[in-house]
Amino acid sequence: MPKQFWLNLPVDNIQRSKSFFTALGFSFNEQQTNDDSACLVMGDKGVIVMLFTRSVFEHFCRNKATDTANSTEVLLSIDAESRDEVDQLLNKVVEAGGSVYGDPHDQGWMYGAGFLDPDGHRWNILYMDMSKMPSA
Repeated sequence: MPKQFWLNLPVDNIQRSKSFFTALGFSFNEQQTNDDSACLVMGDKGVIVMLFTRSVFEHFCRNKATDTANSTEVLLSIDAESRDEVDQLLNKVVEAGGSVYGDPHDQGWMYGAGFLDPDGHRWNILYMDMSKMPSA
């Protein structure tokens, strides 16, 4: 079994990405951060999202990175503790230079919205009240 799992994303500018995610309230492991990469730490379990310059990312993959203006390779989701937290984080996204692609929507048991980071990666912010989840 793997000991750890992390994601890797290409970005055009490491410093811009660090500023964006810091403005959202996330932190970085500076021991694993340099001019070509940044170690974004997310959530209580410390999930790692490694941000690499596009050239370094493509070198590792031996393939071109997805053009996020024309396609989506992955949808990343963030758990929120309340509807209010969804709205607050969405406001921070816009203030920090991201954009909204999915306005907040309410499904009764789930409330969420979608945003783009400065590199066009798609993210969801979701609050789920499992006690209200419809039964199958």
